[in-house]
Amino acid sequence: MSLALRLLNLWLARVEKPLLRRADPMRLRDSFERMGRTLFRPPRGTVCDRVTLGGVRALRVTGPDVDPEAAGRLLYLHGGAFVMGSARAYAGMAARLSAALGLPAIVPDYRLAPEHPFPAALQDAGKVWAALSADVGAGRIVLGGDSAGGNLALSLLGRLADEGLPGPAATFAFSPLTDFRPARLSGAAGSRSANEAVDPMLPVSRLTEVRRLYLAGADPADPRASPVLGRYGGAGPVWLAAGTTEILLDDMREMAARLRADGVAVETHLVDAAPHVWTFFPGLPESRETLAALARWAQEVGAVDSR
Repeated sequence: MSLALRLLNLWLARVEKPLLRRADPMRLRDSFERMGRTLFRPPRGTVCDRVTLGGVRALRVTGPDVDPEAAGRLLYLHGGAFVMGSARAYAGMAARLSAALGLPAIVPDYRLAPEHPFPAALQDAGKVWAALSADVGAGRIVLGGDSAGGNLALSLLGRLADEGLPGPAATFAFSPLTDFRPARLSGAAGSRSANEAVDPMLPVSRLTEVRRLYLAGADPADPRASPVLGRYGGAGPVWLAAGTTEILLDDMREMAARLRADGVAVETHLVDAAPHVWTFFPGLPESRETLAALARWAQEVGAVDSR
């Protein structure tokens, strides 16, 4: 574990986790937006353009030294517990992913709960996917997301597979939330219980509220909400990452098991003591190493060209 990660975990545990445990979601939305736009700006040389795809506003983020005319695209669905986050707040992370994969990134501003509950966000992701795949071809798209966005990416992958539609060249997710069923949200078993005290960032107590705000009474066993219950036969390769102390560690592991049961090629990437979506923090050696590992995998499965 790097010194930077040790210091980050200490700050998260003492400052952010107590705030996440008690703060109003709308207050968190505002603070997350300010943090993303001011502290995690794109690196020099990044080009950001506003675009609209399928009627959904999005940000096209082309990282440093990435060909804006590259044939492929990264479709990246941002995190934020379905209630916060934006394309602009994630521009820094999208730029680093774009640079790692050598693809311009499309980051949709999907609708947020509670104003727009399930399945609004997934519908928006589907609209952007349809427009982008019609433009460049499904097989030239890498689909990804983190946390809530990882949920959306995997749910979209499941819908495409279930309907027999062409899917992405590859899919990846950092720290995905994949199971909204009440028995899992209670933290009575698995990593949500075992890691509750050691996860430096996420409090288990807020997961039920996330479900309430996002699902708004919809069935948590709907595979569009809980992608661990989806069907993935015929889907392309998937790469999943989580930190070993995350409460969502088992969400990643069980998602991998579900995919493998359907014959999907899956690679998992674990980082010791990494917090939720550690890739958001550009100064971490572990963040850079994870993006490099993702890029190597994407090259190995033929989803992107070697750089």
